[in-house]
Amino acid sequence: MKLKKNECLSCGKELIGRSDKIYCDLHCKSSYHYRKSLDEAPRFYNKVDNQLKLNRKILKNFNKSGKATVRAKVILDLGFNPKYFTHYWKNQRDDVYLFVYEFGFLKKKENNVEKYILIKWQEYME
Repeated sequence: MKLKKNECLSCGKELIGRSDKIYCDLHCKSSYHYRKSLDEAPRFYNKVDNQLKLNRKILKNFNKSGKATVRAKVILDLGFNPKYFTHYWKNQRDDVYLFVYEFGFLKKKENNVEKYILIKWQEYME
């Protein structure tokens, strides 16, 4: 799209005003940058943030009472990825719980079935 010097980058309308003006209004400016962002590959930050949000949503859904056990396959099938977490906590038995914000999980194998023990962050864990 070849533009004249006095046309809006987004809609192509003639620009009135300053000589260095490139958009006719804020809507066109926002629209242009939104379309440009769709063409770019998702940023690493966005990928991580989206996965953390999904992990938290899944853990919250399965951990209504503060402690729960769920089969690994169930939450993994929903898109849970245990490689994405925000922090960890180690208990007195040296079990390391990984947390996604306030929801924690620990992978265990019981009777040849992989499970996750889900807990919620408590004040004594600080």
